[in-house]
Amino acid sequence: MTKDIPVGAGAGLVAALLFGVLLKATTLAILLYLLAPLPILIVGLGWSHRAALASVVSGALALALFVSPYLGLAFAAYLALPAWWLAYLALLGRSNADGTIEWYPTGRLLAWVAGTAALAFIAIAVIASPDYDTFRAQLTSMSRRVVQVQVQRGRIPPPAQTAPSNEAQSGNTDQPAESTAPQPQDGAQTGEKTDDLASEVADALATVAPAIAAQGLTILFTFYLWAAARIVQISGRLLRPWPDLPSTVMPRAALLVFAAALTLAMVPGYPGALGIALIGAFSAAFALQGLAAFHDRSRGRPGRFALLAGLYVLLFLTQGVAMLALILFGIADTALDRRRPKPRGDA
Repeated sequence: MTKDIPVGAGAGLVAALLFGVLLKATTLAILLYLLAPLPILIVGLGWSHRAALASVVSGALALALFVSPYLGLAFAAYLALPAWWLAYLALLGRSNADGTIEWYPTGRLLAWVAGTAALAFIAIAVIASPDYDTFRAQLTSMSRRVVQVQVQRGRIPPPAQTAPSNEAQSGNTDQPAESTAPQPQDGAQTGEKTDDLASEVADALATVAPAIAAQGLTILFTFYLWAAARIVQISGRLLRPWPDLPSTVMPRAALLVFAAALTLAMVPGYPGALGIALIGAFSAAFALQGLAAFHDRSRGRPGRFALLAGLYVLLFLTQGVAMLALILFGIADTALDRRRPKPRGDA
């Protein structure tokens, strides 16, 4: 196994380079940054989890020594360690009495992807702002900038312009002064209400920001794991057979974690942020399971391609609104576990 260590160390340096180019803040740099976990997952799935762990160490040390200790710690906590952990779980297996290997179930792996994404977000948040009040203030500031953009685009009504013009005042000289006096006050109240609405929207957005971030990270980690496994499979180094992805079902314990996250979200500070992040992460996992269940239940049916194409078009056109139905479908699929026997067909 020691021969895998140099391979892993090299992959870690590549991952660190992809992560470090984010400092350039260009479109290409962001695209390269999004590929950072792939080298670690590839060596973890194609060589061993020890090679992936060597990637974590080499990449974090390189960034800490040549850029900044903070960046090395952020790389390890946010991307490298989660990639190693998921690769480790994917290759877990136990031997049966008949000599076959029972590999780690994809449903449990999906649940761990969600939990890992939530923990990774909280880890990078604590590294960036050890004080929760500071972290919350940063979220609120970013949320208000987002709301300002929405106001400029007309999605949120702007404050009313209430100052009366000189022409309007001179045109109403016959009216008593008392009749025109309340107009600025009413306009000011309208502007204050609009400002209050924008502030409420910004505060609400700051509250759910951990859920949104963890939700996106769950989908990204799932894609990274799938893409790395496909690359390793094409190279002929994948150590486990390709799983039947449409049959993925998370264990019912995922529902307990989801319920606990709803309770934890009411706690102040970072524990509450973790609860909100877990809600978002497991919502994404349930949506992915709902998508897998749709694939599974449509196998062997006439017009399957049209059904699946229609589903993906609906998800795209509704900008994720239909994702709520997938989340509920995934929760019901986990709770009831009434999948029909798996037919032999294409995934």
